[in-house]
Amino acid sequence: MTAESTVPSPGAQPWDHGSSSVSVLPARAAGGFRFPLRRPPVRPASPLPLLTADLLAALAGAGALDAVRRPLLVAVLVSGALLLRPLTARPVPGVLDELPAVCGRIAVAWLGLAALLAAYDPERALGVRTLLLGWALHAAAACAGRGLVHWRRRVALLRRPHTALVIGPAATAQRVAAALLRHPRCGVRPVGVVADHPDGGGVLPLLRTGEQVERALIRNGVRVVLTVDPAVRTRQGPLLRALAESGCTVWEVDADCPSYEMREQLAGFAVRRLDLGSRRRGSLGKRLLDMLVSGTLLVLVSPVLLVCAVVLRVTDGPGVVFRQERIGKDGRPFTLLKFRTHRPVDEHEAATRWSVAGESRMSPFCRFLRQASLDELLQLWNVFWGDMSLVGPRPERPYFVAQFSQTHLGYAARHRMQAGITGLAQIHGLRGDTSIEDRARFDNAYIDNWSLWQDICILLRTAAALVRSTGS
Repeated sequence: MTAESTVPSPGAQPWDHGSSSVSVLPARAAGGFRFPLRRPPVRPASPLPLLTADLLAALAGAGALDAVRRPLLVAVLVSGALLLRPLTARPVPGVLDELPAVCGRIAVAWLGLAALLAAYDPERALGVRTLLLGWALHAAAACAGRGLVHWRRRVALLRRPHTALVIGPAATAQRVAAALLRHPRCGVRPVGVVADHPDGGGVLPLLRTGEQVERALIRNGVRVVLTVDPAVRTRQGPLLRALAESGCTVWEVDADCPSYEMREQLAGFAVRRLDLGSRRRGSLGKRLLDMLVSGTLLVLVSPVLLVCAVVLRVTDGPGVVFRQERIGKDGRPFTLLKFRTHRPVDEHEAATRWSVAGESRMSPFCRFLRQASLDELLQLWNVFWGDMSLVGPRPERPYFVAQFSQTHLGYAARHRMQAGITGLAQIHGLRGDTSIEDRARFDNAYIDNWSLWQDICILLRTAAALVRSTGS
């Protein structure tokens, strides 16, 4: 748990952009980039056509078996063929690309079938001729069926290619876009280039404002984003995340030297997919962890909560619990609970002034609560009821969210995930009078690389830091 951060001193210049000055697009209001489209991501091609082709091929191969063995063993053969179905990295591979894998897995299925049959009934063991004939029929039918499926998908993609935006230095982006336009078989048709500065002519219009990107996104139904420079991920992180959340698939293109050890290519360029959207695949596990740990801790620390409440009531009068509006996931406000450690002059001061852990108006007991982070314990109720998570970006008041979202690149993107009591920024010492820009960078790195194990590690490191804590 962490104590509330203090306002950065004027000398710290917390609103300096740093590298954000080279960004193409300014942030939009307090929420950063907020494109109106909230489309589901592009779904991968349905596996049913290929599964059907494999099933029919297995049935064709079973024609080599005699009528006595066929009913009993067709199910085994079909199951083996489907379980050994190869996974292809390319979206629409050719049948020749798959030929070695298809023939190999079919051979494994038939050899397994022969071994099972010989073990079950040696008198009905498959002969070499039957085994080769069955394998040949099965492989021929599989190649023909899968080839037909791939051909239909390539035709459909050629007729209706995925529209794309290319982001990066203007010259490189225009070069990649021109190459994609020369090779329509890749299934991607760029419609615009997002770049810092114009650099000569190009085949596509240059987009330099958020409004222009938004119009291109809506009018052209853009579903693919290509970045052609690794630095784009840093300079245009908020834009890329907003595009990913609007349903676009983001790919990084190696425009100069093919160094990626992978099979995926686009018009001869090596590419890899970037996962920049909100990671929801582990949301159930994260919520279960939050409920289990927060519920257990509430039971264990309930005597501590009672003692703190009684002492505060006796020493500082009524109003033990402090309630304050904070901004949580997707910009939604919620009421954060804490033990009251100081009393603002009025509501405006509470909303716009950062509290300082050692200010003179605090009583010794309140100062102790702040230094030991005991005033944060009530936030376990926020976690248990679902307003917060144990681990995530620290929530802030609307006044400061609006300021920092305008002045710090990537700050608004922190609200992609549930706010937390502790986080990656806090265990790296970013609490108190520290850089807001650094906090946003660590928070976004945590979200982009989220895993349940990472949450557990952060909780353990937070617990270790609390044991040796000397104050905020």
